[in-house]
Amino acid sequence: MVKDIAFGIIISLLFISLVILFCAIIIKLYIQKIKKYNQELYQKDIDFQKTLNNTILETQEQVLQNISQELHDDAGQQLTVINFQLENLKLDSKELDTALMPISKSVSALSGTIRNISHSLNNQLLSQQNLIKAIETEVNRLKENKLISVNFKCDLAYEKIFSVTEKIVLYRIFQESINNILKHAKATVIDIEISNIPKFRIKISDNGQGYDSENIKNKKQSLGLQNIINRAKIINFEATIFSEIGQGTTTTIKEN
Repeated sequence: MVKDIAFGIIISLLFISLVILFCAIIIKLYIQKIKKYNQELYQKDIDFQKTLNNTILETQEQVLQNISQELHDDAGQQLTVINFQLENLKLDSKELDTALMPISKSVSALSGTIRNISHSLNNQLLSQQNLIKAIETEVNRLKENKLISVNFKCDLAYEKIFSVTEKIVLYRIFQESINNILKHAKATVIDIEISNIPKFRIKISDNGQGYDSENIKNKKQSLGLQNIINRAKIINFEATIFSEIGQGTTTTIKEN
């Protein structure tokens, strides 16, 4: 009788253990299924964001390409005609030659500026050019501004080959970072560092007024900063922007 009771208890315990084990397996499988679903949902969200960012990038590049073409074909040609007319007027009189000389120089300088801007906006030219050379050209243009000092350091252990998309995105991020400094920072010094040890990185710092990154009141500035971060993600780079009031701003774009 005692043996039968003991046997019954053992059977009951085994049954309960099997039920608990079965429930544990079901719960584990359910949790794994939820995790997998969440991962798939997260991946779909990432893919959607990349697609959206790529679409935005393509649209922006097309707009910039159109502006570049308009500057070259319309404004550039009109300035050439104006300069030609000025030269003809200068030939008519020595007095006019002296009087028109400053205007002629200004028109020539403006024509050169428009040509440089047109080239910097033209993604077709950029796609055919070395990224570092394109950045150096932009740096040299910046150095013409006597109100701000630009320090440029490029330390590359090897030459990195970029895809066309990578070159365009990195160059546009560089341009936007510089434009943000010129518009908002009130800086007198810009430091630009490029290296690829261990991975490719562009670091842009200024000594400007800085800002509270947690509380940006300027919506356009906030959107511009977010645009830099989103653009970097398109090419699997990471953009970080650190700023403090009175301490300037540092933007770093690095390869993941």
